[in-house]
Amino acid sequence: MLVFATSDKGGTGRSVTTSNVAYQSALAGNDVCYLDFDFGSPTAGAVFDVDTGKLLVEGGGLHSYLLGTVADPHRCDVFADSERLSMRERPLGAGRLTLLPGDSGGGEFPSSPEMIRRCRELLGRLNEEFDVVFVDLSAGRSYALHMALAAVADMRPPPTVRWLVYHRWTQQHIQAAGGLVHGEHGILETGIELGHDRERLLGQLRFVRTAMVSPAAQGLTAEQAAWVKDWNGDLQNLARERGAGALYLLGSVPLDPVLQWREQLITNHDLTVSRIANRATADAFAELAELIVDDDVWDQR
Repeated sequence: MLVFATSDKGGTGRSVTTSNVAYQSALAGNDVCYLDFDFGSPTAGAVFDVDTGKLLVEGGGLHSYLLGTVADPHRCDVFADSERLSMRERPLGAGRLTLLPGDSGGGEFPSSPEMIRRCRELLGRLNEEFDVVFVDLSAGRSYALHMALAAVADMRPPPTVRWLVYHRWTQQHIQAAGGLVHGEHGILETGIELGHDRERLLGQLRFVRTAMVSPAAQGLTAEQAAWVKDWNGDLQNLARERGAGALYLLGSVPLDPVLQWREQLITNHDLTVSRIANRATADAFAELAELIVDDDVWDQR
């Protein structure tokens, strides 16, 4: 299964959310691979606390592979290579968690037919080797998004694909996320131009709301609580109008202080020993990991 993660705006928590969902998927027993296709800023290794990923790769990462200078991109075993002691040993029953980082100073670059071919071959090999392959794309209508859409369109046989669009629960982010999918040069329009079937592509797509603050949060005055409740309703209407409503919602991740201060994986140590993270956040990541591989969820619209 190929899972592509994108967003229209930066600051959505796309990378840290996708990394945590990949981690939870591995804990559930899946062999998981994570590709850092955020070509302009490939920093997923910092979330995984992998030294080689944090420093990026000098001439052997995904950039080098796509440009044809190496036969295979560099790999990191997250459980073995993590600098966090609580991550060092793979828990009993967990699957593999492999990171393919980008190159240092790689930057964005337009795709070519040869790059798309190499991307398609890599995704095909990894899809056969791993249960779930997460591809963290650059924000917006990026070269990485175009390359991914083009590569998947020509894969035979067609793989199982999920497209996750991340956004925060604000007016601007909802409008941006809806536009990325339904707007000019968005995912649907570009995908159709590249050979995708519109309804099939739409059925592969879900939205994920990040850093959600509950309308029933404590510490609000009566006036603030009433305003938040009303505005939450307005945002729900806006999301529905922009094609990003509940019908296409996969899940939400609550705001967590530890992720606001440090983008990291939330481990059992963080929940039970240091107790710096909220259980609700980890549960949300685990639920997303389950929903992603649940065909019944994706068959319903």
